[in-house]
Amino acid sequence: MLKRKDVEILVYLRQNCREKLTNIAKWLDRPASTIYEKMHNNNGVIQRNVCLIDFKKLGFLTKVKFIIRAWKNDKENVRDYLAAHPNINSLYKINNGYDFLAEGIFEHLRDVEEFREKLETKFKIRENKLYYVIQDIKREEFLSTPKHIELLNSLIS
Repeated sequence: MLKRKDVEILVYLRQNCREKLTNIAKWLDRPASTIYEKMHNNNGVIQRNVCLIDFKKLGFLTKVKFIIRAWKNDKENVRDYLAAHPNINSLYKINNGYDFLAEGIFEHLRDVEEFREKLETKFKIRENKLYYVIQDIKREEFLSTPKHIELLNSLIS
């Protein structure tokens, strides 16, 4: 069970995980040692610290979502291929008749089509739907503002 103070630390870290411990401690009015302990001994709540990148500014102009249904005997191979592919940013096992949801980041549209063709010739794919992401409207916002503390009241002991 989470405590209110733990949730407050998580919310602050979701806003800026690279902030100095002393600044976090000052903002939350807690000792820096407590913040450090919560960040490092969190029972796996914090999986890793990453930064959000504007891939377009790096020249990767195309973001796509693939919804894939593979034949039963090829699902594991498809999963392993997608998980190892450098253009796949996120990969999820899903339900409702499909197997995987993959987010890919590519330089150009032709790169997406080449990837898709290679996937479909290399593996037995029953269905491969493709959706181009036109604009990120909201991304990685959950648990990132003080209003989320109230949302989590039922989890706080």
